Amino acid sequence: MVSLRKGRYRARFAETPEDVHAAQRLRTRAFRGTDEAALDADDFDSLCEHVLVEDQKTGALVCCFRFLPLLGGAEIAKSYSAQYYELSALEGFEGRMVEMGRFCIDPDVKDADILRVAWGAMTTYVDDNAVELLFGCSSFHGTDADQYLDAFAMLKARHLAPKRWLPKVKAPKVFRFAQKLRRKPDAKLAMLRMPPLLRTYLLMGGWVSDHAVVDSHMNTLHVFTGLEIKAIPPARKRLLRAI
Repeated sequence: MVSLRKGRYRARFAETPEDVHAAQRLRTRAFRGTDEAALDADDFDSLCEHVLVEDQKTGALVCCFRFLPLLGGAEIAKSYSAQYYELSALEGFEGRMVEMGRFCIDPDVKDADILRVAWGAMTTYVDDNAVELLFGCSSFHGTDADQYLDAFAMLKARHLAPKRWLPKVKAPKVFRFAQKLRRKPDAKLAMLRMPPLLRTYLLMGGWVSDHAVVDSHMNTLHVFTGLEIKAIPPARKRLLRAI
């Protein structure tokens, strides 16, 4: 059970349909840029556990994400990510897995503690459920890859998945950055353009697919991202658990 408080924020599981609906409304604002768009909801919502991060002073929902637990790689085809990536290489992964998806923070709230509390909640869930692989799709806003070339070059140079787990192409439209890019990344610019969630994955030893999916429906470019829990540096594990 995720129940975590730090500073002015708390993380908890959604308990009611109204909680899930609140998460869907926040996702709509964060992903579509408006409250007027069609509600961000899909069939996976009923299969997942939803985590809410709230401001304890106001009760406002400031962050949300969802977990889809899998017993092992044999169930990888059930994941959201499997719609976009050919993941047969991960079918041989024997440990428990969890897909983390639809992560978003209220675009009007700027506070680094929100991401810290979210990762603290993820850590609690991973520890409580003996999860060995955390994975999902990490998104760049918009579908113009040119504005993220240094970030993609950095992913190619330092963070590609091990060959034994590497996802293959499945989506009809992708940007094959590992094949196309020959530039040396500007490290500072690369990290500035890297989405905060992906940046945190990478700092813990996470890896990515060798291509990005162009998702016009969500107006994003996203990369498959995996994090083997045993690979997280001990010092960073201590920091996450301290939250």
